[in-house]
Amino acid sequence: MAQTKKSTGSRLYPLDKIRNIGIIAHIDAGKTTTTERILYYTGKTYKIGDIDEGSTQMDWMEQEKERGITIVSAATTTFWRGVRINIIDTPGHVDFTAEVERSLRVLDGGVTVLDAEEGVQAQSETVWRQADKYNVPRICFVNKMDKLGADFLATVKSIKDKLGANAIPLQLPIGAEDEFKGVVDLLEQKALVWQGDETGAKYDEVPIPVEMESQVNDYRQKLIEAICEQDDASLERYLNGDEIEVGALKKVLRQAVIDYKIVPVLAGSSLRNKGVQLLLDAIVDYLPSPLDVPPVVGINPKTNKEEIRKPGLDEPFAGLAFKIQADPHVGRLTYIRIYSGKAKSGSYIYNSSKGTKERLGRLLLMHANQREEIDEAYSGEIVAAIGLKATKTGDTLSEESRPIVLERIKFADPVISLSIEPKTKSDQEKLSYALGRLSEEDPTFKVASDPETGQTIISGMGELHLEIITDRLKREFKVDAATGNPQVAYQETITMSAQAEGKYIRQSGGRGQYGHCYLKVEPLERGAGYEFVNKIVGGSIPREFIPAVEKGVVEALQKGVVAGYPIIDVKVTLYDGSYHEVDSSEMAFKIAGSMALQSAVQQAKPILLEPIMTLEVYVPDEFVGEVIGDLSSRRAQISGSDKQGRTAIIKAKVPLAEMRRYATILRSLTQGRGHFFMMPSHYAPVPDNIMTQVVESRKK
Repeated sequence: MAQTKKSTGSRLYPLDKIRNIGIIAHIDAGKTTTTERILYYTGKTYKIGDIDEGSTQMDWMEQEKERGITIVSAATTTFWRGVRINIIDTPGHVDFTAEVERSLRVLDGGVTVLDAEEGVQAQSETVWRQADKYNVPRICFVNKMDKLGADFLATVKSIKDKLGANAIPLQLPIGAEDEFKGVVDLLEQKALVWQGDETGAKYDEVPIPVEMESQVNDYRQKLIEAICEQDDASLERYLNGDEIEVGALKKVLRQAVIDYKIVPVLAGSSLRNKGVQLLLDAIVDYLPSPLDVPPVVGINPKTNKEEIRKPGLDEPFAGLAFKIQADPHVGRLTYIRIYSGKAKSGSYIYNSSKGTKERLGRLLLMHANQREEIDEAYSGEIVAAIGLKATKTGDTLSEESRPIVLERIKFADPVISLSIEPKTKSDQEKLSYALGRLSEEDPTFKVASDPETGQTIISGMGELHLEIITDRLKREFKVDAATGNPQVAYQETITMSAQAEGKYIRQSGGRGQYGHCYLKVEPLERGAGYEFVNKIVGGSIPREFIPAVEKGVVEALQKGVVAGYPIIDVKVTLYDGSYHEVDSSEMAFKIAGSMALQSAVQQAKPILLEPIMTLEVYVPDEFVGEVIGDLSSRRAQISGSDKQGRTAIIKAKVPLAEMRRYATILRSLTQGRGHFFMMPSHYAPVPDNIMTQVVESRKK
């Protein structure tokens, strides 16, 4: 049961004593376990949560506890060495990548958790690229050093090779697998050993093991050299053979991490309670405060000019709503990252993205699903607000007198759909309401109605995504609904240019309808989207009717001519037309635009596109032949394979349409020992024989 308590005392923290960080990684790398240990060692919790027991603080949803995975990003605040650390624990499963995307958009730094045996995995690369997109400085924590096959230096190499990062070890592990017991701090030249696996709250400083001295000296020199290369004064001292103080080296290293020139790598085992305190030290020492990152940039909607907002209380209020959550106890929660100024509960704020005023009811500091009510929220903080009704994910909140619109968050399009219908009449209204709430909360979850069948169609990022949605409908909203089989989100495009006329004339006594236009369609490169160009000259179509033509075009693009799927990657040029002084109307030109678009697309050799997935299959060596043979039958293109101990990693690109029930089939092929990871890659043309099957199935 979620609880809300009232904050007592002053909460204002200096900006240089704040860290906004995210814990990001591939599924099963140990993100949530690491976060649970952080909360324990910082005194936020007094009992360590366990994923297998379903007792974690951060994975609080019933579905998360049952499946042992993170589904929604959870925020919490804790303290270490006098520094306030705001943490967001993000999901690792690709179906919930939107949670990672919006979290990274508002964070200042990140901790990437890697499995010491698996190294850099498929989703590790995805979240790393997402962090690159938002220039998020990060440190790496090589977790599970106690696991069979753990290899710290191989993992560091995979960070360099696969992620292209300048990964530099700050520590070397003492032992590995069941002999892992501690680490050597290379800068401080200390060996730290944990006694036992219990809580690991204490560790002893011991002499560096004799057999490691040569390796430690070698890696320490490499670390110092890498640090000094980032600072001219330090480099000069280093080349002159001077001994540089550890404090000076840490200062240069901190700036290099913030500038994303060095990615420090640490080692540990969160489950065995080893290495987490040193990770906390590294978060404080090397990850940026709000003062260390560039001030946020946006557009003033009144002047259309670029403006910046610096962190600080004397700046105008500016914040970004990055997450909406349907909370069963308090209703609609809006998560906000405050970049400048401050906000007070009960006051009015301005939604500059929509141009509307909203009342900020209550402000909350979140600890997963526990809440602490606060009176004010300050620059640099991540808080939740109750009472914002019109604000959606990606909206900017500001002062009305000093409005600013920050860059919105971009999300991937859904790749899979299924039909859903209520089981009883009483569920009908509840279903509509619940789907609206869930789509508001999750930008990658879409709801639409099929005009031909009248069915409600829900779309998401994968089968697990939609499975969780339907489970939440039942548990949270008490809606019993039946779902159809998952359907792939095909799209359509054109392969050549074409022109067409659209003419809509209707006379029915009295005033008639007249709309007439000529359109040209051209293919755009994959992923370019849709572009509308107005080339009307001489007033052949009055200016007030141009938006109506575009509206007709946009509506027609939603239903393609091959199999009724949306048309993408097309440029539409309106270049001529005519009008009637009396009978022309917006509706007539909208219909004419739709008619012209459909006619032009039919002449432009339209094709069907299907989502192609990046696939990594992990199987024991003896099953490689059977698995590759099965993938080939699924139209997969095998791009290569790697080895990790006795496990083979098969890499491929495969159509999503061919991957139904693959988890069950892979278990059967590998005696339950294989597993796979799959994520969207791109859209590609569907072969003619498959296109015929898709078209026929749509007609049924």
